[in-house]
Amino acid sequence: MEYKTKSLLEELNHVLDNSEKVIINPRREYTITKSIDRGEAIKTEHGCVATWSPDNSTGRSPADTYIVDSLEVHNTIDWKSKSNKPLSSDTFCRLYDNALEILSTKKEIYVTNRAIGADEGYALQVDTISSSPLVSLFTYNMFRDIPDGIEDSVFNGEFKIIVLPYDKIDSNKYPGLLNNNSSMVIATDFTKRVGIVIGSSYLGTVKKLAFTAMNFYLPHHNILPLHCSANVDDKGNVSIFLGLSGTGKTTLSTEPTRKLLGDDEHGWSDNGVYNFENGCYVKTLNLTEEREPEIYRALFEEKNHLKNGAILENTMVYPNGRVDLSDERLSVNGRASYPLNVLENAQSASKAGHPRTILFLTADACGVLPPISKLEIDQAKLWFLMGYTSKIPGTESGITEPIATFSRFFGEPFMPSRPSIYMKLLGDKMEKYNTNVYLLNTGWIGGVYGKGGERISLKYTRAMVRAANEGLLENVEFERENYFDLSIPKNCPGVPSQILNPVKSWEDKGAYEKEARKLADKFASHFKNDFGTHPIDKKIIAFCPGL
Repeated sequence: MEYKTKSLLEELNHVLDNSEKVIINPRREYTITKSIDRGEAIKTEHGCVATWSPDNSTGRSPADTYIVDSLEVHNTIDWKSKSNKPLSSDTFCRLYDNALEILSTKKEIYVTNRAIGADEGYALQVDTISSSPLVSLFTYNMFRDIPDGIEDSVFNGEFKIIVLPYDKIDSNKYPGLLNNNSSMVIATDFTKRVGIVIGSSYLGTVKKLAFTAMNFYLPHHNILPLHCSANVDDKGNVSIFLGLSGTGKTTLSTEPTRKLLGDDEHGWSDNGVYNFENGCYVKTLNLTEEREPEIYRALFEEKNHLKNGAILENTMVYPNGRVDLSDERLSVNGRASYPLNVLENAQSASKAGHPRTILFLTADACGVLPPISKLEIDQAKLWFLMGYTSKIPGTESGITEPIATFSRFFGEPFMPSRPSIYMKLLGDKMEKYNTNVYLLNTGWIGGVYGKGGERISLKYTRAMVRAANEGLLENVEFERENYFDLSIPKNCPGVPSQILNPVKSWEDKGAYEKEARKLADKFASHFKNDFGTHPIDKKIIAFCPGL
């Protein structure tokens, strides 16, 4: 793929050369001090800094997020996905000029030169240009130092992101071209390797824009990008965890006996698995030291704020600096950003070999999926494509009862290419490296959420993860389940055998069958609606429940 940036970069360099004060790679302490002095953040009693966003900016804004539809990318992007909103090159250039005009009015401009990717051969340099010192601090937390040897990377150049979090776009100047009910825009041109953020002060917008770019570029180099956490044991056995919010991805991958490669974004290349990030960006609502001791200590071990730099975002902090993580009045999507190196069990190299085990996590509120089941290659492609879990009350505003939700590849908004590209890479690598894939239900058993079902014990879930990671399920006897065609182990060390097959934990077997059929029908309906016109192999379709 050819990347074109020259003319746009010349315009940007002209603005930077003529601006009053451009600060390139400011010291971390400087970004903290400036963020506080400018009122973008305050100090907490523990030393991290806290910030807040307007109501329209406490999470991603899909309605304002666009991808440039150019000749070079048109046949690669899946324009059928609701997450991929096309934008013309002409409109992007107008937005770019608008962004430069805004930048030129700033007294200070902050530039950080960072990288995404712990494997220098597949690392992308990301230059972030912003009016906000807090954004610079965030890039220090989340993006990596530029590694030696990046000049030999497959990317051969950098990706630029212009971030103007507190400014607004006049959408009336773009009639019919942008969301005219909004003053926010997030636009990416993969061909020119430029991203623009105007009006979004949600820090995750910057992270996800950069990683969406990686998820688009890497398959061109035979690398499977994965929205996952990953860890490795002392023998080099790698395990990766894919799952949507609320499924336990962070909890299960933070394991004292294993080293954490990363929390959220990885690539699987011919060299093995490598972390994209430098840090973690985790949800904070109801975070406790008891449940998440490593994460809690990373945020709240008392230290001077200039030596800390962890960021709390949209969490309840009182004027005296006291933090209340149980209070959701500001947002149910409160977040924390901190560098990986503050975790005691982080793997410093952030890369390892090929995964022995992949775990697809789902928090099934219907109570009908097995706690653990083993997937065949084509079956794994199907569950990878579907990305199923349940949203339950408390996970998002407005959710009052469980809702089945599907997000392709466990990260639909950030996986822009055609589904067949990611599925093929998964299957090829599973086969080549003899990787086992398991579906792990961290949700409910014995009944539906709120109607007699109970969430499976974390103790048992950890035991199943341990068994999968150590190869203890590779030679046990399996039985086939009727509604989802899943292979269930008849026994698993440390787990009562009666809970392994979901129907056995339901007192009312007829109610179980009714709920199982309902969920299978939802799978079929979603597949038909979202992928019915995609050229998907019949062997994969055959594994879709309900079809």
